[in-house]
Amino acid sequence: MVAKSKKIAYFAHLEECLNKYPRAFLVDADFVGSKQISDIRIALRGKAELVFGKNTMIRRCIRNLTADGTHPEWESIIPYMIGNIGFVFTQGSFDDIEAVIKEFVKPAAAKAGVIAPCGCTIPKGPTGLDPAQTSFFQALNIATKINKGSIEIINDCQVITEGMKVGTSEAALLTKLGLKPFEYGLGIKYIYEGGVFPPDVMKITEATLLGKFAEGLGQIAAISLGAGYPTEAALPHYVGEGLKNILAVAMEAEYYEFELAKKVKDMIDNPDKFAGPAVVAAAAPAAGGAAPAAAAKAPEPEPEEEEEDMGFDLFD
Repeated sequence: MVAKSKKIAYFAHLEECLNKYPRAFLVDADFVGSKQISDIRIALRGKAELVFGKNTMIRRCIRNLTADGTHPEWESIIPYMIGNIGFVFTQGSFDDIEAVIKEFVKPAAAKAGVIAPCGCTIPKGPTGLDPAQTSFFQALNIATKINKGSIEIINDCQVITEGMKVGTSEAALLTKLGLKPFEYGLGIKYIYEGGVFPPDVMKITEATLLGKFAEGLGQIAAISLGAGYPTEAALPHYVGEGLKNILAVAMEAEYYEFELAKKVKDMIDNPDKFAGPAVVAAAAPAAGGAAPAAAAKAPEPEPEEEEEDMGFDLFD
C-alpha cells in the first residue's frame, strides 16, 4: 500500500513538472554518487529541478498522460528512457544549467569491469611503492627497477585504453598509485523542448540560422534564374540586370537625364576621381618611376657586320 501511494505521488510530481516546465535536459547519471546528486540538486535550487525514477514508471506515467491524444510532445520522450536517465527541468536558460552541471564533474578511480571513458598513462619515474608490489607491474608488463628502496617505472606506460574494459590488475595498480583517471558527472544526452533533440542544437546561434537562410535563398534564386521562372528570391537579380541594361542604353544614346546615369558618365570620364586609396597609392610609384625609365637612354643597337666574301661561289 505504501509503495502504491509513493508511485501515485511520483506520477503526480512528474505530471506537474511536465506541465510547469517548458524545457529539460535528459541526463545520464552513470557512476554519479548520491552525494554528488545531492550537491547538484542544491546548486540548482531556484534554477531547475532534478527528477529521477525507474524508466518503466516514467514510460507508464507518460503513456497514461498522453492516452487521450493530448500533449503528443510528451510521448516523444518515451523512446529515450533507456539506461540511467533523469530529467533536469527548467524555465530558464539552458546555458546556466549546463554551467552548474559541468561544475560538479568529479574525478573517480578506475573500477574493474567498467568501460574506460578515456585512456590513462602512467608517467615514468618513482612510484613510492615498496619492492613487494612488483607483481602488479609484472602482470601488466611494465618495465621497472628498484631505486632507493622503491619501485621506479622506466618508461611511460599506457595502462588503460579508451573504450576498453578496465581489468582487475589495472584498477588495483591505479588505486595503489592514488590515481583517479576518470571523471564522472551528469552527462547531457538529449534536450527536451516541445520534442527531443540532440545537445548539438545548443550550438546553433542566430548567425548560424541567418547563414543557413541566406544559403537557401541563394540556391532558390539560382534555380529560378537558371529555369527562367521568376520568384521573389530572384527579384533583386532581375532588378539589377534591368538596371544594367537601362544604364547601357543611356550611355550608348548619351542620355544622362537621370541621376544614376550622370554618376556613371562621371565615372567613365574621371576614373581617377573614383579610384580607391590603394589604387592611387599603387599608381603613384608607377607614375613616378616612369620618368627615370623614359629618361634612361636606350642602348644603341650595334651595327650589323657585313658578311665577308670568302671567295667561294655557289655555282662555281
